[in-house]
Amino acid sequence: MRRSLRYPRIKRVDMLIGLTVLGWILVVWLMLVGLDAVIQFLRQLRFVGQNGYTVANAAFYVAVTIPRRMYEMYSSAALIGSLLGLGGLAASGELTVMRAAGMSRRRIVVSGMVVVTILVAGVMLMGETIGPVGDQLDQMMQARLRHGQVDAVGSGLWARDGDRIINARRTVLDMSRGHAQVQLFDVRIFTLTPDGQLARFDHARTATHAGDQWVLHTVRSSVVDGPDIRSTTQASERWTSRISPRVLEKSMIQPQYLSMRDQWLNMHYLEHNHEDAMTYAVPFWGRVLYPLNILVLVSCALPMVFGSLRSGTLGKRIFAGILLALAWYFGQQALVTFGVVNGLPPLPANLLPAVVLAMLAWFYFGLRIGPVRRR
Repeated sequence: MRRSLRYPRIKRVDMLIGLTVLGWILVVWLMLVGLDAVIQFLRQLRFVGQNGYTVANAAFYVAVTIPRRMYEMYSSAALIGSLLGLGGLAASGELTVMRAAGMSRRRIVVSGMVVVTILVAGVMLMGETIGPVGDQLDQMMQARLRHGQVDAVGSGLWARDGDRIINARRTVLDMSRGHAQVQLFDVRIFTLTPDGQLARFDHARTATHAGDQWVLHTVRSSVVDGPDIRSTTQASERWTSRISPRVLEKSMIQPQYLSMRDQWLNMHYLEHNHEDAMTYAVPFWGRVLYPLNILVLVSCALPMVFGSLRSGTLGKRIFAGILLALAWYFGQQALVTFGVVNGLPPLPANLLPAVVLAMLAWFYFGLRIGPVRRR
């Protein structure tokens, strides 16, 4: 006779813990995102009046980037909100009653972590859909208002430079000399006559900026001379243009704000052209491991609440949790950079912060969350 599988039942006490944690996470999340949005709006007011930039444009910038800010702020909101939620139950004595009734610490932590996990799934979906779209709308709006040269549609990036119209099917940021530079792929340059007729067409595999000029690589040029068309092919060609790579960089979404799909496509594009893809590989694996990092962070911090049941130092432990959120924000970036600089591939480099935090939590708390007790 086969033994039936037993699944843990969701009880009212689990709902109490989950709803309490959910409420506090939403409150903290709203406060963090709202504060950041206000600060960014005030910063945007500095550009009002420049090239037609208005207060409405500044408000639009803040509005379309809120999904991305929610994505960035969720880890801190999940940590602080979970600590405040369980901490409030501990302060009111409800956790003590739960423990006296035989509910294990692990069951309490899992009840809170379920809410965190469900919200992580929603945040990931938002970060892969409306978040990048909002950033793209913002970047293109600011590029048009501040520079008036660049626009982007489904067929790539378009720019006008005097009597020439430039189309780059793909624009990526390439790491060169320690900083990111714009590189154009599949470039088409249409040179027009004063009456709007096509006089010349250039097609280049790539374009890079050198000094005050662009360099086109693997160029095929076609010159229209009446009824005749003359075509030539060169390995490289200098292209003098007033289009600044800084302007193009401003019109692009930074790698860390792209969706995983776009990051992967840019990585593949750079690798296919024998370029360094680290600019996109590091944020790509950071997004892949985003849920793991949040769950490790929250699960390692929640044991702080249980010490308050005996020692009465709930406020200090919650304050320590908030400090942990700040330390995680800066420490994660430092550890990832440390791993990449020391030759670690992007995946292990992004795993390093979670591994270090888990080890520190293990040594600090030991086995203080005991085995699950059946009820």
